[in-house]
Amino acid sequence: EVQLVESGGGLVQAGGSLTLSCAASGFVSASYDIGWFRQAPGKEREGVSCFDFRGGSTYLADSVKGRFTISGDNAKLTVFLQMNNLKPEDTAVYYCAAGPFCSAWHARYVEAWGQGTLVTVSS
Repeated sequence: EVQLVESGGGLVQAGGSLTLSCAASGFVSASYDIGWFRQAPGKEREGVSCFDFRGGSTYLADSVKGRFTISGDNAKLTVFLQMNNLKPEDTAVYYCAAGPFCSAWHARYVEAWGQGTLVTVSS
C-alpha cells in the first residue's frame, strides 16, 4: 500500500518561501511518479508539480514556473517542493500524490493521496 506523508506547510508573507516535503513508502521508485496538487476554497484541485523518479524529469504548472522547483531523493523516496516568491493566490491545501506519469498529471489518474498540508500566503 502506497503511503504519502507531507510536511512543511504554514503561514508566510507574500514574497516569502516555503519548502514542502513528501515521504513516500510502500512501493519501488520505478512504480510511480510523485508530486503535488493544490486546492483553494471553492476551486478544483489542480496539478502543481511532479517528479519522475525513473528519469528525473519534472513537471511544473505554468502558474508556478520560475517560482517553484521540485526535486527528489530516490534513496529516501522523498520529494521536495521549494516554493519561492509566494503570492496570495498560492494559498491552498497542498496534497502529495502518486500517479503513473508526470506527463499526465491530473487528479483523475492519481492512485494515492497524502493527507494535505495548508499553505497560507498573506498579502
